[in-house]
Amino acid sequence: MREIFAKDITAAVARLCVEANRELPPSLEKRVEAAVRQEDSPIAKPVMEDLCRNLQAARELEIPICQDTGMAVVFAEVGQEVHINGGFEQAVNDGVSQGYVDGLLRCSVVADPLRRTNTGDNTPAILHVRLVPGDKLRLTVAPKGFGSENMSRLRMFTPAAREEDLVNFAAETVKLAGGNPCPPVVLGVGIGGDFELCAKLAKQALCRDVDTPHADPYYAGLEAKMLAAVNATGVGPQGFGGRVTALAVNIETYPTHIAGLPVAVNVGCHVTRHKSVEL
Repeated sequence: MREIFAKDITAAVARLCVEANRELPPSLEKRVEAAVRQEDSPIAKPVMEDLCRNLQAARELEIPICQDTGMAVVFAEVGQEVHINGGFEQAVNDGVSQGYVDGLLRCSVVADPLRRTNTGDNTPAILHVRLVPGDKLRLTVAPKGFGSENMSRLRMFTPAAREEDLVNFAAETVKLAGGNPCPPVVLGVGIGGDFELCAKLAKQALCRDVDTPHADPYYAGLEAKMLAAVNATGVGPQGFGGRVTALAVNIETYPTHIAGLPVAVNVGCHVTRHKSVEL
């Protein structure tokens, strides 16, 4: 049994909150840069150039890429041979609090969905915990802005739905969103499970490296079809039209009931942020 102290979890989460908000994953930043070369519209190309300059400025000035520093979504893979010395959930929330307050990140969480008083430190986080073999603890912090989150959709398809229906659902979601989620977007698509699990799968999909296609060639092909369909909408960078409406589509799947086919599309903006560490 390996012991991990709560204070070390707090320090790791605090650091991840700050780092994730200041720098994109390298593979996603390369997609943003590549989009500049792909665009030939006199409006869309300068917009993509501005987005690249923004990424560089955030790095040089050590400030957030976006003013919406997001609600902290934390995925934790806890080894079954790990003993956490102290309260785990409290340690995570303490880390979010430290990261957002000390890191001067915007605090955007309200304590009650209808009686909307800001908590002042961006807590509580949304925490997903999974037990896995081994003696390690892997933490992923994914700050999620709500300009894109608000554009996400879930549909309970029937098993009669065709692959084409799923592709059209993804494209329709982006078309309806227009410029609201700050395109070019990244789409996380969850397929299967049940009502709540497919939404979680979609969020997990946003945390997968955009250069890593689905392990199953069939779903990797579906990712490519969805990406092509979304880019064919012509929404373009920031909704001004153009060739690049989406940078990537990632799909995650899970077995489901014989009578259902849940599909969730979680929309991420061009700064779909996440950072991981293993303790």
